[in-house]
Amino acid sequence: MKVVGVIGGSGLYEMEGLTDVKSIKVETPFGAPSDEYVTGMLGDVKMLFLPRHGRGHRFTPSEVNYRANIYGMKKLGAEWIISVSAVGSMKEEIKPGHIVIVDQFFDRTKGRPSSFYGNGVVGHVEFADPVCPDLANVLYGAAKEAGAIVHKGGTYICIEGPQFSTRAESKIYRSWGVDVIGMTNIPEAKLAREAEICYATVALSTDYDCWHETEESVTIEAIVAIIKANVATAKDIIRKAVPAITGARGCKCATALKYATMTDPKTIPAKTREDLDLLLGKYL
Repeated sequence: MKVVGVIGGSGLYEMEGLTDVKSIKVETPFGAPSDEYVTGMLGDVKMLFLPRHGRGHRFTPSEVNYRANIYGMKKLGAEWIISVSAVGSMKEEIKPGHIVIVDQFFDRTKGRPSSFYGNGVVGHVEFADPVCPDLANVLYGAAKEAGAIVHKGGTYICIEGPQFSTRAESKIYRSWGVDVIGMTNIPEAKLAREAEICYATVALSTDYDCWHETEESVTIEAIVAIIKANVATAKDIIRKAVPAITGARGCKCATALKYATMTDPKTIPAKTREDLDLLLGKYL
């Protein structure tokens, strides 16, 4: 059975065609995930939904327990994760309301735990291409089929937040050539790679950040209005993408940890080995 996870807003699981809906509480060695996982069937595919900030939007981007969220997805059998994320546009041609299927990330976060490694075990995963190309292609096709204005490829710069950028920061980021700006997809994408889960983002452009000379500075009211308008589109993209995801994974994501661990298995502490058995057990 294919198992597809979706991380995003709390209302994404309220979509037509989802059956056998239930909530599951998951415990992890890294603490509690943002909330209970909502599971359901979309045709013959098992879906896992998790509100990134918790129901009611309780956690700031820095407070989200990304390790627990991804570990929980892995524990429930997810092999693919679709991230649905609101972003600011850093390009004139990416207008509010447009969608970007990003293919790169630039990390400007400061202190978030970004790896399952540590506590006596060291590893390094390949991350040159941080988005699963197969899943990204499926999402791009689904977005076009859904009638969205969608851009294929682009760099997502992830800032710490929770404040939006200053004008100086926004203009500097724009000069670097990034396409969108957000606060949540790092370390989410890094951890998904370490968990050998295919990961791709549906980035929903809500505003022009504050670099744009003729647009007003970003406001919460404007962002919320566009997000609400895009929720239906995001659901439609998910519905169309899920059947197109092939069961057999031929990408590098599925074996990302095969040669990643540097530590002699005999020296790994028992507790660390137990905590990471879900991820590393088959290689150790």
